[in-house]
Amino acid sequence: MSGPAAHVGIVGGGMLGMGLALHLRRQGCRVTVLEGAPGVGGLAAAQQIGGYTWDRFYHVILLSDRHLRELLDEIGLADQVRWGQTRTGFYVDGRLHSLSDSIEFLRFPPLSLVDKARLAATILYASRIRDGRRLEAIPVTTWLRRWSGRRTFERIWLPLLRSKLGENYRLASASFIWAIIARMYAARRSGLKREMFGYVDGGYARILDRLAEHVQAAGIEIECGCRVAEVRNLPGAAEVRMGTGEHRMFDRVVLTLPSTRIPQLCPQLTDAERARFRGVIYQGVICASVLLRKPLADFYVTNITDSWVPFTAVIEMTALVDRERFGGHSLVYLPRYVTRDDPFWTRSDDEIREDFLAALERMYPHFRRDDVIDWKLGRVREVLAVPTLDYSRDALVPTRTSLENVFVVNSSQIVNGTLNVNETLGLARAKAAELAPFIRAPAGVAA
Repeated sequence: MSGPAAHVGIVGGGMLGMGLALHLRRQGCRVTVLEGAPGVGGLAAAQQIGGYTWDRFYHVILLSDRHLRELLDEIGLADQVRWGQTRTGFYVDGRLHSLSDSIEFLRFPPLSLVDKARLAATILYASRIRDGRRLEAIPVTTWLRRWSGRRTFERIWLPLLRSKLGENYRLASASFIWAIIARMYAARRSGLKREMFGYVDGGYARILDRLAEHVQAAGIEIECGCRVAEVRNLPGAAEVRMGTGEHRMFDRVVLTLPSTRIPQLCPQLTDAERARFRGVIYQGVICASVLLRKPLADFYVTNITDSWVPFTAVIEMTALVDRERFGGHSLVYLPRYVTRDDPFWTRSDDEIREDFLAALERMYPHFRRDDVIDWKLGRVREVLAVPTLDYSRDALVPTRTSLENVFVVNSSQIVNGTLNVNETLGLARAKAAELAPFIRAPAGVAA
């Protein structure tokens, strides 16, 4: 590589954009991060609930999260991670069951001993697969039926698939469930043979504050509240038009936005490229955060198989995080993962609140509506790129585009992995290395 390092504009200040900025800066680039929201973080951003600051969506740290733990060390927060052992619940046929150890698994009423044996064998077999690419050609439904049997599939796997993918489960490959199992087993192999989760006191608000300070100290510019309206390729440069009408010039631009938004931003893309970007199928989430006067149960996650429940899991964050962090109260997340065209998007916040609280009353007889101190509802249409059949071949979007100075790095490029902060940071590292040959600029261009 010859010539001076490029001035790179990164569109999107989530964990991916920030991580990518750090790696490109180490390669000698001048880097500017353009974030449309008032602050950085994206899906990891925080919110205020009941006077307390915590994550807008639920996040935990696993023992196996190497990239995330390395970043925490780099920004001086590694010694601030608090680890705790958690428990898992299942809500099946109107009853709440604990499924947190081997004894409880053997006693789990919804499945026979044969069903349990096949379920355990499925998980064990999946945990031993080291490369999930060959599973991309197999529908997840076919693979799970083959290994777990019809009854276990219908009683356990199918409700869980629907809870994460809605009707998109019909399009997903077996690599989806393999990636989930592999991540959880990696956490156990990396340390204690128990379900250990971690968090930084203060949540991602604290992590993001420290990360932003670290990024800026490295000489990277962060500009928030900068909505990008269009990106155009020019000879030797890229032009970014802001929503305000302002024009910015860079040597290279990297878009970290969801694939389906990119064709609108880049009108110079070919028809084939536009079709490829628009062809990525995303799963969205509507997630309630509820601050309660007292706990619902002592499970960090309660998986739900009953179809009448309007949310797809109960995540009781204060089963892990010290309740004193919230004045002795309990913080609960109620996510519903939905397809982009699901009619649930049209429901008002008040309608969703009524449905969700009515379900909590039915699930937990001790719950009362006056237990609710505060309630927030988050909606994001593009969260997870569904790992459809033959995803790497037919759906994976490229980093390089036909526009010489415009590149794409986004979470849809996480192949055979689950969407989480650790995978996102690993993607940032890998894509920075992939971009290295293309980020040198001729002298005097886009200063």
